[in-house]
Amino acid sequence: MIGALAVATSVGLPDSDLLVSMSAFSLVPLILIIVAIVLIMITQRRALSYIPASSTVSRHTSSIFHFPLKIVHYLLIALLIIMLLIGSAWQALSQHQQAEAAKITETMRVQAWVTIEGISDSVYDPETNSGYRQVALLRSISPLVSDLTAQDLNVATDKYVAAQTQTSLVKNKNEDKQYRILLNAYPKHNKNDTKLTGLNNLKPGDQLLMTLTLAPLKTSQEVINNSSGFDSYRWLRARHIDGVANVIATGSPINTTTNSSMMMMTSSDSYLQRLRVTIDQGRWQLRQHFYREWARQPDAQQQANAVTLSLLTGDRSLINHDTKDLYQLSGISHLLAISGTHVLFLAIVLAGLVTLLIDRKWSLLYRTIPRWQVRWWVMIGAAFIYALFTGFDVPAARTAWMLLAIGLVRLTLLPISTIRVLLALAILMAWFDPYVLWQAGYWLSFIAVALLLKYDDSLQLQNKNVSRDWQQPQDFISEKSNLPHKKLWLLFKRIFKLQCWLFIALLPVSLLLFGKVSLWGLVINLFAIGLFGWVIVPLNLLAGLCYLILPPVADSIWAVVSTIVANLHELMAWLTALPALKGAWLYTPINTGILLMALLVMLPWLLPRGLISRWLVLPPLMLLMMTIYANQQALTLTPTLYVLPTGDRYVTAALLQYPINNDEISNGNGKLNKENELESSLVSGSVSWLFLADHRPNGTRTMPSSLTAEQLSATLEQQLRTLSVSRLEGIVVQTSVATLTSPLANSLPNKKSKEKSIALSPELLPMTVAQLVQSMPVSRYWQAGRSERWSTRQQTYLTNNPSKTKTLISAQRCELGKTWQLPSGDLTLEAVTGWPTIDDNSVWDCALAIDSRSLIQVVQYNATNPQQSAKLTAQKLESSITPPKASINKTLKAARLENRQINQPTKSSQSRLILDASTHPRVWELWSLLCEAKPFAINSGLDNSTMWLSHSASQVSADILTAQHTDEVITYDNEPLEAALSLGTETQVD
Repeated sequence: MIGALAVATSVGLPDSDLLVSMSAFSLVPLILIIVAIVLIMITQRRALSYIPASSTVSRHTSSIFHFPLKIVHYLLIALLIIMLLIGSAWQALSQHQQAEAAKITETMRVQAWVTIEGISDSVYDPETNSGYRQVALLRSISPLVSDLTAQDLNVATDKYVAAQTQTSLVKNKNEDKQYRILLNAYPKHNKNDTKLTGLNNLKPGDQLLMTLTLAPLKTSQEVINNSSGFDSYRWLRARHIDGVANVIATGSPINTTTNSSMMMMTSSDSYLQRLRVTIDQGRWQLRQHFYREWARQPDAQQQANAVTLSLLTGDRSLINHDTKDLYQLSGISHLLAISGTHVLFLAIVLAGLVTLLIDRKWSLLYRTIPRWQVRWWVMIGAAFIYALFTGFDVPAARTAWMLLAIGLVRLTLLPISTIRVLLALAILMAWFDPYVLWQAGYWLSFIAVALLLKYDDSLQLQNKNVSRDWQQPQDFISEKSNLPHKKLWLLFKRIFKLQCWLFIALLPVSLLLFGKVSLWGLVINLFAIGLFGWVIVPLNLLAGLCYLILPPVADSIWAVVSTIVANLHELMAWLTALPALKGAWLYTPINTGILLMALLVMLPWLLPRGLISRWLVLPPLMLLMMTIYANQQALTLTPTLYVLPTGDRYVTAALLQYPINNDEISNGNGKLNKENELESSLVSGSVSWLFLADHRPNGTRTMPSSLTAEQLSATLEQQLRTLSVSRLEGIVVQTSVATLTSPLANSLPNKKSKEKSIALSPELLPMTVAQLVQSMPVSRYWQAGRSERWSTRQQTYLTNNPSKTKTLISAQRCELGKTWQLPSGDLTLEAVTGWPTIDDNSVWDCALAIDSRSLIQVVQYNATNPQQSAKLTAQKLESSITPPKASINKTLKAARLENRQINQPTKSSQSRLILDASTHPRVWELWSLLCEAKPFAINSGLDNSTMWLSHSASQVSADILTAQHTDEVITYDNEPLEAALSLGTETQVD
């Protein structure tokens, strides 16, 4: 099913009547269940009906008679299995077709009637730059002709309600198309921020008019290269979202209890829908209870209360990014989710209370209903209600359905194991909702429970074997094991063994889903799971029950829980700040082949003990280790420039990885570079340089960047670790930063300096460098422009940074003539622009020319699988020979551009790659006056090629491209470069 969804999403389905009718046929899951039951009955009947023959003659006669029946039997089983496979794919394709038919297809500004569904994913807070995200239903959509204020929307609301009372509500509801969308509202730090603060007061079931900007969902191919590698398309599709909408303005919600027409529309919903709205309103009221006097609380207390709320209702809206990162680094982010433990614990407690009450008051009830059935019904009711109260996510829903299924198995006395019930439940959930296969919680939840069941079975079998082998000295064993310290030691050994078992078994799946795993989670989980499961969660659930009866008592218990959580946060912050935790992340790209090899390694432990020798894991284990090592080394064998996504259109990052020969370095006799620095640090298999730039045009009004140095440095560090980069030879910031230099006395006039100060995010890139230096070794730092204030700014930043390590790095000017070269001479970096001695910051931007003996590939970093990073589209200039100046214009007009992918690199050619970061036309105008294109630094007599890499907003001209002998033009944002477009006519960049 997941394969059918992947193919349908990437390739697409043709429009046909068959697919439309197929999507409307909703009985496919029931048919699949019937086929599965028939298949189980046939296989079980065959297994139970085997009776050995009493003699040789009868055995021979029986085998001849039953041979055709065996063939029919196996053919029938094969036919039913094929039907299940085809039916599963059919169900996945039909669900995909329904989603495609209901999705938003184009961007438009609309006015729509909005119904809030559930609670929001986050709250709107301009002070913390937190945005509002809320799932909602849209209907009565009309194009927005002009901007409307809140007062205009209130007037329109009255007209809409009056129109609803005069028309047939049922007819309108059936004819009006609805969309399920995700509302977004983020602070823009203007006067409109205060107008949207009322979004936090919208509760589930509220209905109001809004003006919105609707937009379709980005496909997986469009979002695969975001900064974090998170596939938002699959995440939204798994929640059955048809599109996204940015909130422009909101009206006032209507009161459905006093309005007769809206009350009739609400009452037409099903009972389950009204129950769900009521439960969600209870969740919202509990959040409002925690959100009281939120601004007066310190940050530590806020996050302790936010985690407490999350552990009770699954509501993470109040948890900020720092706390989420803290839990993620500690490897215990799974504890923030409502798991089956929460649901099962509450169900057991309520069932115990109810049966205790019945034992004392109504014990005669047990004559009609057995006691275990009473407990079972109470547990089922509590589990489903609490699962609905926590959002009915996969772990909670799985626990509720498991309780129901296991109770039915016991009630019907069927010989079905728990692991088979779990497998059947996983298949049923996928049949009824194929998009659940795109949720990480689905795979982790079912795999973790299956591993726990397997571990429990093996532990019970081991205990039976031990007790049978040691029957004679039983008194001595029992007396020795009753000692308290022995019990604690045995308990710790079991917990540690279980934790190691789960960590190793879930490691491949976690790497496949998230791309990284915290190694310290193996240690921190040893005490965190017990603290959460035995102390925090029980107290939290007890406070939740008390809140229904005695709210003051609940507040007292929640205060104790918040104190425990706050102290835990301090301990986790101290642990994660230790220098030893710098390398706590494991970054290894995982594909299906590696996952299968990991499964082969675990197979002897998953099968019954003794069935397969565990020594057989050595071949697949060695193959797995060799494959992982080869994949990591493959990233450094080819000269490659990775364009790293940053989350900002204008802020770019590029990583150069160039393989080096250690023999050549050792034979270089300690060759010195231009700055008389010994290149003794180049002892690895490749050299890495990181290039950063902010391409916002100088003097042009643009949207300010929402990035922070902490966010950008964390993103870059994860990307570098994924590419097997443990140290950087250098970092170059190619654009100047005004706050790093003293005010200019003779700066040239800038008519739009006000707009520039609004557009730029000062010190973003330099502070990102300061943060990266704390996490990995960096040999040198080049900064465009002047940087007199760098030392002071760096010291201030590190003082305010809670990190334990304080590593300083000096900034060197990136100016014309600045050079770095490998001892072997295979790679040379040289600055071709940058004049910081001139009192005009518009000419400080630093362009770099990278000369290499091997052609450098320019690819777009793929966060999910770096080895499959796609090459960027290049504009090819067929004429690479510079004509005389008199005929330049004529030749440029005749030049023809065609779109093609970058050629495969060849070892027999040398190349030049120019990284342009000009934000003002004066940079290249001054270069054309003072400089000329230099010959290649590597003179080997081989064919030369020049690639130009810049942003589509670059200020370079066509004359500069020609003067630099440019063969290909590539842009960071994969958009056409205006200067290149002027050189030809048939230009179309993919």
